[in-house]
Amino acid sequence: MSIEADFAIINANELVTLKGSSNKPRVKEYMREIGIIHDGAVAVKDGKIVAVGPTREVLGKLEKGFESIDASGKLVTPGLIDPHVHLIFAGSRAHELEQMSAEGVPYLEIKERGGGMPTTLKQTAEMSTQDTIRKTARILDTMLIHGTTTIEAKSGYEMTFEGELRQLEIIQTLHKIHPIDLVSTFCAQGITPEYETRKDELTDDIVDRWIPEIGKRKLAEYADAFCEKGYFNLDQSKRMLEAGRKHGMKLRIHADWLVHSGGAKLGAELGVISADHLIFTPKADIKALVKSGTVGVFLPTSPFCYVGRYAKAREIIDAGLPVALATDVSAANWCESMQMMQALAILRMKMTAAEALTAATINAAHSIERAHEIGSLEVGKVADIVIFDALDHRYFAYHYGINLAEKVFKNGRLVAQQGRRTP
Repeated sequence: MSIEADFAIINANELVTLKGSSNKPRVKEYMREIGIIHDGAVAVKDGKIVAVGPTREVLGKLEKGFESIDASGKLVTPGLIDPHVHLIFAGSRAHELEQMSAEGVPYLEIKERGGGMPTTLKQTAEMSTQDTIRKTARILDTMLIHGTTTIEAKSGYEMTFEGELRQLEIIQTLHKIHPIDLVSTFCAQGITPEYETRKDELTDDIVDRWIPEIGKRKLAEYADAFCEKGYFNLDQSKRMLEAGRKHGMKLRIHADWLVHSGGAKLGAELGVISADHLIFTPKADIKALVKSGTVGVFLPTSPFCYVGRYAKAREIIDAGLPVALATDVSAANWCESMQMMQALAILRMKMTAAEALTAATINAAHSIERAHEIGSLEVGKVADIVIFDALDHRYFAYHYGINLAEKVFKNGRLVAQQGRRTP
């Protein structure tokens, strides 16, 4: 029986399917098995994938009348997924990044001097909603043209009751009007100056007032806590995350970014969906995350920019923890490209190219619980597809620093081409 299709991408030098992992993420050596089809094709109808395989085989199944898109000499992959984004912020902290990288001033020392996150909280609160939407839409445009089709989007850069509601409402608005799908997270992150010595009081307010209202309005799918030195401690983080769960949110956690905070162990105890950073996480806590079914999310930009030390990717992968990659777009370090994350993971974290692509697609999908819909090229899944101007998946670390995404399809619609949004 022949298959109807709106279009088919054919003759791909390398079509990476990542098939077979919708039910659970890839771990250990399975992260290197990415389902490559040479001279591959993928056909799409009404926004869904209807055929995948060698070009001759796919063309033999299709009815006439579809559009052919030639991907000769190109790499075709699922749409890239970015599962850790501090999306909404105002102002610039470029000068602080220079202080950290060139002068060696520690992140927490800059905060003690009056800079860091409190600066962003003030500037973000002062930006109008319309200006915030316009600025954030431009960030999303840049992500899209680089091949990202789904993100997890956090609040956290106002950290007042009204400000966090506003941020989550903006995320909902952008989800409706922008091609990229946004998965919303309330993130207890920054601490305004008046609460710097009263963090327990702030935690009380978040638990008793903020989270119940966020849950009531269904503004966030996840709750996240910045469990780090100088921010929220273990007890405060636990209280907020438990409140999030009580009010209908699933859980994520920032863990062991600046020091060994114990955040990963807490995440394992709570059964969080993802534990992110893991730079200073000891082996015992990684094992606990494996048992809890958590996905570890690596964020290569912060070590690249100023922390210096990367998560121990080889050790963590070998321990059996499924890992994903994310950009960590934020006011502190700002890179929208998941292509660049793969390059850093390969060149600085000793991950293989196949592992990095797995981490940027199907495992990232699992970290936001969307793996049955996106993250691989399989019949029935959403047609989020990227054609890269690259011979194969190893090119992200070989021809880096530029945008290799030639065409980006979201829900079967061409949304970006040659580095530009399409109408």
